[in-house]
Amino acid sequence: MDLDVIMKSNDNKYIVQFYGALFKEDPGPILGKIALATVNALNYLKEELKIIHRDVKPSNILLDKGGNIKLCDFGISGQLVDSIARTKDAGCRPYMAPERIDPQTAKGYDVRSDVWSLGITLMEVATGHFPYKRWSSVFDQLHEVVNGDAPRLTINHNANTFTADLIKPEHQRPKYKQLLQYPFILRAQKEDVDVAAYVTEIMDEMANNGISAFTTNLQ
Repeated sequence: MDLDVIMKSNDNKYIVQFYGALFKEDPGPILGKIALATVNALNYLKEELKIIHRDVKPSNILLDKGGNIKLCDFGISGQLVDSIARTKDAGCRPYMAPERIDPQTAKGYDVRSDVWSLGITLMEVATGHFPYKRWSSVFDQLHEVVNGDAPRLTINHNANTFTADLIKPEHQRPKYKQLLQYPFILRAQKEDVDVAAYVTEIMDEMANNGISAFTTNLQ
C-alpha cells in the first residue's frame, strides 16, 4: 500500500516522491553484512540505551555508495524495564513476532521479538519477496504466525540455519550476544565484501534504465 500510494502521487508536491526501485538477485555475502550490521545496532540499543527497536524491516535498513549499512527509524522504539517491553500496538504488523500479536500473551516481550523481525527481514532480502503468503485479514495473520509453521529460507545455504534460529519459538530464540557468536555472523565479520561496489552497481543499473536514484551518505 505504501509503495502503491507513493507511485500514484508523483504529481503532488506535498507527498514524498518515488524515484524508482530495482530488484537485485542473489544478495549472497551482502546478506551476511546486513545481518552483522543490524545485530550490532540492535545490541547497542539494548546494552547502551536500554531500548528495543520494535520496527525491524527491510525499509529500515539503509545502504549507501560508501558501503555503510545502518539501522534507522527509532520513532517507536520502546524503553525496556527489566529487559521487558509491553506496548503491543507499535511497529509494522507483518514483521511482528508471534508473542506480539497473540492476544493471549500478556507478559510482555523482550529483544527476541526484534530477533524474529530480523529473521523475516533477512528472508525477504534474500528472496525478494515476503516469506508469508498475502493475508486477507489480521485474523489470518494471527492464525498463521502464532499457530502455523514458521517460514524457511532454502536458497542460501549459509544463511538457512541462521534465519531458522531467528524465528524459532520465543524461548528458543537466541539473543544478540549469542547471535554475535554464530558462524554466519563471524564469517560475515571476516569476509572481505565490497558493499560500496554492490550498491554502486545497483545505482548505475538504475541510472542506465532511466531511473533517477537519490543517494546520500549515511555517515
